[in-house]
Amino acid sequence: MFEFSNTNKRYHTLDYYYKKKFNSKVCKISLNAGFTCPNIDGTVGRGGCIYCSKIGSGEYAGDVKDDLIKQFNSIKDVMIKKWPNSKFIGYFQAHTNTYAKVDTLKEKYELILNQPNVIGLSIATRPDSITDECLDYLEELNKKTFLTIELGLQTIHEKTSTYINRCHSLDCFNDMVKKLRKRNINVVVHIINGLPYETKQMMIDTVKYLNKLDIQGIKIHMLSILKDTKLAQLYELEKFKLISREEYIDIVCCQLEYLRPEIVIHRITGDPKVSDLIEPDWLVKKVTILNDIDKEMKKRNSYQGIKLIKKISN
Repeated sequence: MFEFSNTNKRYHTLDYYYKKKFNSKVCKISLNAGFTCPNIDGTVGRGGCIYCSKIGSGEYAGDVKDDLIKQFNSIKDVMIKKWPNSKFIGYFQAHTNTYAKVDTLKEKYELILNQPNVIGLSIATRPDSITDECLDYLEELNKKTFLTIELGLQTIHEKTSTYINRCHSLDCFNDMVKKLRKRNINVVVHIINGLPYETKQMMIDTVKYLNKLDIQGIKIHMLSILKDTKLAQLYELEKFKLISREEYIDIVCCQLEYLRPEIVIHRITGDPKVSDLIEPDWLVKKVTILNDIDKEMKKRNSYQGIKLIKKISN
C-alpha cells in the first residue's frame, strides 16, 4: 500500500491528509467574496486568462449576490447531510482573493474564521497579487489557524503563459513561493494539462520543475473550454488539438510518478459545469476518470514518486 493512503489510492489524497491532520472529515466551503483580478482591471492586463469564466473560476463557489455567511451556511448545510460532524475550511475561490486592501481582507477572512467548526482558510490568488503588507497579515493569520495559499501557475512554459494571457513571469511565481515559505505558509500550486500546443513532455516538465520547489500541494486540472470565454473564440478559429481522455490519464499518471510522495494532491482532474462546457465532453464523467487513473496506476504497478525513488536507487 502507498505510504500516504488508507484506500486503494496510489497518490497522496487531500482527504487522507485532512483526516490524518485533524482526525476528522474536513470539507472546503467555496466562497465568492466579490474580488476582481489585476489581469482584468488593467493593472497587469485586461480580459483575464483566456480560459477564465466570468465568475473567475468560481463555478462552485457561493452566489456573489449573497453575503459570505449566507454563502457559507448554504453550502455547509448540504455537506453536513452527507458528512455529519465535519470540520470546515473556508475556501476563497473566485477571482484573486488577496487583491484588496488588508483591512478588507481581514474583514472577509475573519468573518469566516469565526464560524463554528471552521479550522482554517484556503485562499486562491496570483503570485503577483500579494503585497508585503498582505504577507505580514498572512503570517499573523497562519499562527492562529490552518492557512493555505493556492497560487495559480498553470504552466512553466513562457510561450504558453503568454498565449493564455497569464501576465506574470515564472520568476514572479518563484519569488512568491519563497516569500510564503519563509513565513511557513503552506503553498498549493494550480496547473492545467492540455493547454493549447503543449506536448506531453511539456506538461511533465511543469510537474518536474514544481517538484524541486518547497510546495506542499498541487491541483491538476484538465483544460476546459467554457462558453463566453476568449479560449472558446480561439478554439473556434484555430481548432487546436485537445488531448483525449486516455492521453490525460496517461499524462497524470506520469506526473504523479515525478512528485514527492509528501506533496498532497488536492485535485487531479477538472470539474466544469455541464451547462458551460464546450469541450472536452469526457470531463463531465469525473468519477470514471478518477477510477481509471487508479486502474492505470495499478496496471503500471506505480505510485506517486516512484520515478524519484528509482532514480535514487540507481
